[in-house]
Amino acid sequence: MVQPTPPSLWPDDPTPLDPGSAPVPEYGSGSVADLLPTLAAGQGVPGLTRLIGELAPADRNCVFLIDGLGWQQIKDHPDEAPYLTSLLASSRGGTGRPVTVGFPATTATSLASVGTGLPPGRHGLPGYMVRDPATGRLMNQLRWKPYTDPSAWQPYPTVFQRAHEAGIHTAQVSSPIFEHTPLTEIALSGGTFHGRLSAEERMDLAAEQLGAADRSLIYTYYSEVDGKGHRFGMDSDAWRGQLMYVDRLVQRLAEQLPPRSALYVTADHGMIDIPFDEESRIDFDEDWELRAGVALLGGEGRARHVYAVQGAEADVLAVWREVLGERFWVASRAEAIAAGWFGPSVDERVEGRIGDVVAAACDDVAITASVNEPHESAMVGMHGSMTPAEQLVPLLEVRT
Repeated sequence: MVQPTPPSLWPDDPTPLDPGSAPVPEYGSGSVADLLPTLAAGQGVPGLTRLIGELAPADRNCVFLIDGLGWQQIKDHPDEAPYLTSLLASSRGGTGRPVTVGFPATTATSLASVGTGLPPGRHGLPGYMVRDPATGRLMNQLRWKPYTDPSAWQPYPTVFQRAHEAGIHTAQVSSPIFEHTPLTEIALSGGTFHGRLSAEERMDLAAEQLGAADRSLIYTYYSEVDGKGHRFGMDSDAWRGQLMYVDRLVQRLAEQLPPRSALYVTADHGMIDIPFDEESRIDFDEDWELRAGVALLGGEGRARHVYAVQGAEADVLAVWREVLGERFWVASRAEAIAAGWFGPSVDERVEGRIGDVVAAACDDVAITASVNEPHESAMVGMHGSMTPAEQLVPLLEVRT
């Protein structure tokens, strides 16, 4: 696999980055959206294709998604994650490789891609916060606020639903707080949901569910690697402690796999620590140039959707390119779609959710909003863009 890398940035070169030079995720062959269709197709679910060819079919498949754990973070911390590190080297009867998560590299978008098997341009969750064309208001797609009809927002069936209809035992094992959320409904529903507060209980129950039928497709999830990274950064003892803990969780689950099983460990995005200085954190709420002509600021710090006042789209694009173009890929909506940022195609219903201008960071920098987004602006670790640290996540396999 050719790993995407940002172009070289020359301090004395004032030319804005070409949006077409951004390393587009490997939709259709090596992204997280391709994992479940590949597994379910191998189990005989009709209408799905094995997109990741090197993954051999298994009767029983379990996907363990660790929120915020990038490929590079595992490679950089072998002492804290000895079991995960051993899987990188394909030493346990499986394969270890990185895959890309899709753009933007953020939880709501990636979970929808994982669960539906579709890129963002199809499932329609193209960012952390995007404009609802029907209301003209920003919608937080992780928290689903303000509420909108989930089935209208994301109308496609999940892979779990398709597998359940095909007679495969299908279950999600996660925290009970996620059972009835709209995001779970549109991205991860199908079969049965089993809520457990204890992560150890989730591992045990996932293994139990995996062995409950001759053919099974099980999903389980852990969130706190991401949480500690946002709050404290990846150089913190808190983050390293979470990595050590999740390493033991993976081993606990792997050691309980029933026969004819495959466990896949993956993630929804990686992360980058952003320094707390004016050069690294550009405050939109204090920058009159970036605010000019902007009606709504969506997305998140490293992957911004910018919605212009009607008629000001071209001016906003020009200013954002001039101010940020050496550190961000800055594209118009049409350019981002044509470049494939959101996938090979974008459904018509999704187009208006994408910003008039889309800005993706290629340097260790973020566009914060200290007044309107105080919580997000205070985060140490961030993600969203197309750099390897954010895009590349593990696809680690253990087979029995």
